[in-house]
Amino acid sequence: MAITKIYIIYCYCTFVYSYYSLHKHVEYMAREVHRGANSVEGIEATLWQVPETLPSVVLAKMKAPPKPDDVPVISPDQLTEADGFLFGFPSRFGVMAAQCKAFFDATNSLWETQALAGKPAGVFWSTGFHGGGQELTALTAITQFAHHGMIFVPLGYTFGNGMFEIDEVKGGSAYGAGTYAGDGTRKPTELELQQAFHQGKYVSEITKKLSRN
Repeated sequence: MAITKIYIIYCYCTFVYSYYSLHKHVEYMAREVHRGANSVEGIEATLWQVPETLPSVVLAKMKAPPKPDDVPVISPDQLTEADGFLFGFPSRFGVMAAQCKAFFDATNSLWETQALAGKPAGVFWSTGFHGGGQELTALTAITQFAHHGMIFVPLGYTFGNGMFEIDEVKGGSAYGAGTYAGDGTRKPTELELQQAFHQGKYVSEITKKLSRN
């Protein structure tokens, strides 16, 4: 059986008051997306993190926690190895964090050759609260995909009744899975993690169909 490769790439960035990054909210979501992707037969999903842009001396002064040593750092050129992608972003002032944007800015050589054209991609994210960019963060990613000729795969309402939950606070939308950090003590809820798992599975199934045709 042919293997379809999915790369789950997330931005593990740190800011002085971007507590949702410091408390690993996007990482929690990424690991669940990864599980969902690998639940699909014929899918080989790999978890990656983008390079840090802040110098070590700044990170030390911020008392930033160490990066997970079981998740390798990806380089832009490695994107060509995958059949599809799921990108995870913490939000910064309503848009993807600078580390994430810097990674996309470094893909110029891939853009010149349109090496990623036709490859599907989905997004997931974390924001501080409901007005912190739950949908705008996703929209800032779509522009990156469009210039590369990539195919944006939204979550839509494929998560069923979980999309309409109003009795508890839940991140995410038709654009993708999401979570809220609140004051930093809040962790992704079981429902948010279920949505992340579903997204990993759903995007992998779409990627598998496209890669076989």
